Amino acid sequence: MATMKDVARLACVSTSTVSHVINNDRFVSEAIRARVEAAIKTLNYAPSALARSLKMRQTHTIGMLITASSNPFYSEVVRGVERSCFERGYSLVLCNTEGDEQRMNRNLETLLQKRVDGLLLLCTETHLPSPEIMQRYPTIPTVMMDWSPFDGGSDLIEDNSLLGGDIATQHLIDKGFERIACIAGPLDKTPARLRLEGYRTAMARAGLTVPSGYEYVANFEFSGGFEAMQNLLALDVPPQAVFCSNDAMALGAYQALWQAGLSVPGDMALVGYDDIELARYMTPPLTTVHQPKDELGELAVKVLIQRMAQPDMQQQRLQATPELVIRGSC
Repeated sequence: MATMKDVARLACVSTSTVSHVINNDRFVSEAIRARVEAAIKTLNYAPSALARSLKMRQTHTIGMLITASSNPFYSEVVRGVERSCFERGYSLVLCNTEGDEQRMNRNLETLLQKRVDGLLLLCTETHLPSPEIMQRYPTIPTVMMDWSPFDGGSDLIEDNSLLGGDIATQHLIDKGFERIACIAGPLDKTPARLRLEGYRTAMARAGLTVPSGYEYVANFEFSGGFEAMQNLLALDVPPQAVFCSNDAMALGAYQALWQAGLSVPGDMALVGYDDIELARYMTPPLTTVHQPKDELGELAVKVLIQRMAQPDMQQQRLQATPELVIRGSC
């Protein structure tokens, strides 16, 4: 593989001149530039990104740790992150934890060893990254996305899940339903817990009771919503309406209702959460709480780049405001 020295030798110039031509950071006469470019073409020379990153102490790479899931919410957030990285001249390295603590920390160490300029964490684990690993790389800026509570000074971007659960349930109450159930996500995860609390708040404010069995804790996946709805339908007095704590579980609930010969919203009203792209194409389209996923990804990258430029900047904790999107499932 040709080196910069090889290019300089063939073009009869110094290596610094070759560098100036490649980086276009200083005047070089047209004649010399032509010789250097011809030598580069002849030798099929490609600048070393590694060497450049060592010299500049920047890799223009952002690492992202994510718990991959069948839930399209995560892929839609990653799409926004990747687009924002591309627009700002950064590459994105994505690692999947698959919900495993050992794999999470191993991937975390790998990303940090590769000297990424910054790190985004969007994981569903209840365990936090290894403090020992994070302490070994204290200068790497980190933004946590919707992962709290947490220790340390990382910036945090989160959804106002308490408000989202409240407005979703209140919509069902405003439609005249009284027997309203909630399919919650795993309660060791902060967003799931807060959405359930929002449901309870709206029910209490309306003076409505929550019968035994009306709160069903599932897994935030399609299968969880399917199983939860089957259990709700088996109750002596099934609910009239259900708030599902994310759209993936709402889609699973649709399937359970269809298999039972029931219709939405004729036999059961549903409200989801996240507003994944698939929600609008359900039959009927799903009423849901919108999370601005592309905007969340863009905001995360923006905050991370700000942190990289200003390491001493005060910690940022930003909260997105959820909005109800009314469609046909109520």
